[in-house]
Amino acid sequence: MSTTRLLNGRLIDPTRQLDAVGDLWLADGRIVAGPGAGPVQEIDCSGLVVMAGGIDMHTHIGGGKVNIARMLLPEDHQPVEVATELPLRSSCGHAATPTLSAGYLYALMGYTACFEPAMLPVNARQAHLEMGDTPIVDHGAYAMLGSDDFLLRLLARQAPQEMINDYVAWTLTASQAMGIKVVNPGGISAFKFNTRAFDLDDSHPHYGVTPRRILQALARAVHELGVPHPLHVHASNLGAAGNLETTLRTMAAVEGLPLHLTHIQFHSYGTEGEFKFSSGATRIAEEVNRSSNISIDIGQIMFGQTVTCSGDSMVQHRNAHLGSPKKWVVMDIECDAGCGVVPFRYRDQSYVNALQWAIGLELFLLVEDPWRIVLTTDHPNGAPFTSYPHLIRLLCDKSFRDEQFARLHPVAQQMSILPQIKREYTLSEIAIITRAGPARLLGMADAGHLGVGALADLAIYRDDADREAMFATPAWVFKGGEPVVRGGRIVAQPRGNTHVVRPGFDRNIERELAAYFASHMTQGFAGFAIGDDELCTACNQGGGLIIHRHHGA
Repeated sequence: MSTTRLLNGRLIDPTRQLDAVGDLWLADGRIVAGPGAGPVQEIDCSGLVVMAGGIDMHTHIGGGKVNIARMLLPEDHQPVEVATELPLRSSCGHAATPTLSAGYLYALMGYTACFEPAMLPVNARQAHLEMGDTPIVDHGAYAMLGSDDFLLRLLARQAPQEMINDYVAWTLTASQAMGIKVVNPGGISAFKFNTRAFDLDDSHPHYGVTPRRILQALARAVHELGVPHPLHVHASNLGAAGNLETTLRTMAAVEGLPLHLTHIQFHSYGTEGEFKFSSGATRIAEEVNRSSNISIDIGQIMFGQTVTCSGDSMVQHRNAHLGSPKKWVVMDIECDAGCGVVPFRYRDQSYVNALQWAIGLELFLLVEDPWRIVLTTDHPNGAPFTSYPHLIRLLCDKSFRDEQFARLHPVAQQMSILPQIKREYTLSEIAIITRAGPARLLGMADAGHLGVGALADLAIYRDDADREAMFATPAWVFKGGEPVVRGGRIVAQPRGNTHVVRPGFDRNIERELAAYFASHMTQGFAGFAIGDDELCTACNQGGGLIIHRHHGA
């Protein structure tokens, strides 16, 4: 067994509170304590910064709505330039990134794991096929519940929590998922009954249940099942002025249970000012700082062309007239959910867009605990993930941030406190919000750090005062202990692993599900669940399977 020794690198590992120059040993896909019996390859990392590989815990890289976005935007299919020493398969796309370029471009930034945050269970095979076709990076997905008929029927008849837990656990297992996501709780279903606005305590027009009840039932199920990642919540009223009140009530609704609020920038709006749209970042950050059970990712917007693709069909229908270019798709999916795709261009001279940009940065800088905040753009909704290096520079460099702020719509500048915030992120804090923090929130005990036994998934950067340049082009990226990027060029394209979690459940739930499938679904129950052989051989093209232990397992 050969060993790789990384010499004299600056090792940044917030999990172990490490920021020091030292050596790192890699063997058999893991970080090890020292050399084994075989030959040793040495790489001089003097002047370089060594971190664990990046983990994007919220990026839309597989599933139905992403494919719709790809088909809707042929003008987005610009060639992707990838420096490589290999005969790579061709790929194209900027915002609606195809599978191949997604893997290549993530690796070229030093990311080694990416998680699809809204996998519809009925479409899980397609999502896994796409993620399996994404080279180099590990992957996984959160199964989407909360507007599915079966859950709403359980809640409407006041089924016991144990039955809801069994259904959630069965869904995780059958769809080979890593966590549970809820999008506009109950709202996608309510939209089908001609409801166009649905707040936390509104009753569903058919089932009579409220988003609050859905959140409580799912948050409790995820917690009681011991799923490492808290319920992943896209709250009600995304994008609506005044929605910060809904967000604050959503935090309180789970009564202390763990909760992850995603793309919270889109849920942090007030109604002050001449345009009746203002920043609620201060109030949201204060509540996050007070609530140790709450974690968030930002969903930062960046200026330029992108495409919004979301399971929140209610919101996408409302925003369809804003499409740029002028086209959109909103659709129903089985009895489970729906989705909408609307192309969009964020402009720095738009008052609303400019303030959205500032709100995201205010949240990044006002939330005190970096372990409960994750760097995301909600790819591609806020911006393509390729904007991460630019976003990192905004967080680390106040003078650069101030320069960019000065270009904004003048009234938006008046409505933001961003220039008053002096905080600059350190490299250790960047490592937390892009690596160590996501790993902890997902229960990935052997990722996101540089300790002995961790996966040898690493990114090695040249220390550059221009943090955008630094994080845009790593000197080296290792996947499973082997180089995949060297000097900004792809040198290998291994298959990534699929991450799943499997809490136990009472098999009696399957009898009720089988009857429901027979009467309501177009897919048969017997062929619904995805087996391990199918996942690894067909969906993941031979990649590995990592099953995470749930609490109490």
